[in-house]
Amino acid sequence: MSAPTVYLGLGSNLGDRARNLKQALELLQPFATVSPVSSVYETAPVGNRDQPRFLNMVCAATTSLPPHELLAAIKAIEEKMGRQPGPPNSARPIDIDILLYGTEVLDTPELKIPHPRLQDRAFVLVPLAEIASDLHHPVYGKTISELCNALDREPRDVVLWQT
Repeated sequence: MSAPTVYLGLGSNLGDRARNLKQALELLQPFATVSPVSSVYETAPVGNRDQPRFLNMVCAATTSLPPHELLAAIKAIEEKMGRQPGPPNSARPIDIDILLYGTEVLDTPELKIPHPRLQDRAFVLVPLAEIASDLHHPVYGKTISELCNALDREPRDVVLWQT
C-alpha cells in the first residue's frame, strides 16, 4: 500500500515570516517527502485582526505516519519553532494544519480531517488550488478549484507575495 498524499497549510505572522515557512518545510523532511509546494501568499489575519499579516502556503507530502502521529510531529515542529500556547487565531511564528490526508475523513476531539474550515478559507484554498485544483474534497465532493471559486472574498485578501 502506498503512502497517502497529505496536504498541509503553513502560515506565519511573527518574526521572519518567509524564513519560518522555509524552516518548517525543512523540518517536515525527516518524516515526509514534500512536493509540490505552492507559491507564498500574503493574507489578512482571520478572527483577531489586530495582528500582523500572514504569509501562507500549502504543500503536498507523502508520509508513512498515520494521521495522529503526523499531527504530533507537526505540533513538535511548531513548538521547536517557538509557537506558544494561546487563544485561537493569535499571532504565531508558525502554524501547520493538516488540510487533507488522502481521502480519509476523521472526526476525533484532537483531529478533524478534512480540516473543518478548509472550504471557508481563501488563505488555504488559493494556494491549494495552485497545486491541486482538480482534487476533490472528500466530504463536499467538489474540486478545490470549485470551492475556491465559490468563496466571497476581496481580491486583496490573498495576494501573491513577492520577495
